Amino acid sequence: MKIGKKLLAKMPENYRNNNTTSTSAIDMLMKFGDVESAERIFRSIKAKGTNIYGALMNGYNLNGESWKCFTIFEEMKEKDIIPDEIVWNILIGACSKSGMLHHCQYIVNQIPLNIQNKIRIQTALIDMWGKCGSIENAKNVFNLVVDRDTITYTAMINAFALNGMGTQAVELYREMPNNLR
Repeated sequence: MKIGKKLLAKMPENYRNNNTTSTSAIDMLMKFGDVESAERIFRSIKAKGTNIYGALMNGYNLNGESWKCFTIFEEMKEKDIIPDEIVWNILIGACSKSGMLHHCQYIVNQIPLNIQNKIRIQTALIDMWGKCGSIENAKNVFNLVVDRDTITYTAMINAFALNGMGTQAVELYREMPNNLR
């Protein structure tokens, strides 16, 4: 961490305002657990892009501060910054960690349909609903997935298992196509 901070301290000013450099710095600091320094860099950036917001939110998830993702999401909305698939995935992860159904539903209601239909998002939603105890919502999403892969099946099997539905988990495993096992 010392080397990373020394590197940041010696970085020329014109690089500090670069979105790519700032995103990498936030990511590095969050991985070191230095949330405060990452937030300081984030706040110093004038023109923030989706990647910078995503790096900060991902860092909050890594450091057990997932609730802060919802505040950052509201800031993005106020500034008309549209989340991409990665940011939606990070927000779904924050919902999974919060376990609060109202947060989950609030976020899901805002995900555009063209993003909701992506397999990574659908798999994350299955995982989220399973972890939040809403097995019906998890099953509904699973049933919408067109091209299920091993990860999608595993998410649904895990959702069943987390909710005390071991029999259904085993049944789904047996239904999974052999080429995915």
